[in-house]
Amino acid sequence: MKNLMMLAALLLPTALFAHDYTLGGLQIIHPAAGVTAPTAQAGAGYFQIVNKGSQPDRLIGVTADFPRVMIHTTQMDGDIARMVHLDAVDIPAGETVTFAPGGLHVMFMGLNGDPFALGETFDAVLIFENAGEIPVVFYVEEISDLTDHSHH
Repeated sequence: MKNLMMLAALLLPTALFAHDYTLGGLQIIHPAAGVTAPTAQAGAGYFQIVNKGSQPDRLIGVTADFPRVMIHTTQMDGDIARMVHLDAVDIPAGETVTFAPGGLHVMFMGLNGDPFALGETFDAVLIFENAGEIPVVFYVEEISDLTDHSHH
């Protein structure tokens, strides 16, 4: 019994932070969202999608328990960054697509006084054109932690 408890204690940190998901040839790496201000009406989610398969796919939607969820990219218009809604994101065979601050991201809108707080989690479903749906858990982290995936 003592050995079992020691093993569980050793594996617990790994289980808490290793949250990658696989659906067919697609691997979803570290879904995470940034901490938001108490008055924020929206928060952003980030992750990587690795297509280890031989066929391309497309991310065509994301669902979660928020009034609106949309896929966006950030485009620069001179010195002004603006978010642009995307209907889908291509995931070429053998490629990695990164959702990160300043680029592709998922917007979770309608927080209405319920900000993303450090350490919280929330459920979402990524919807792919060919592979189908995959439930994932987003971990809320400091925004600075979301720009470096080397430890995931």
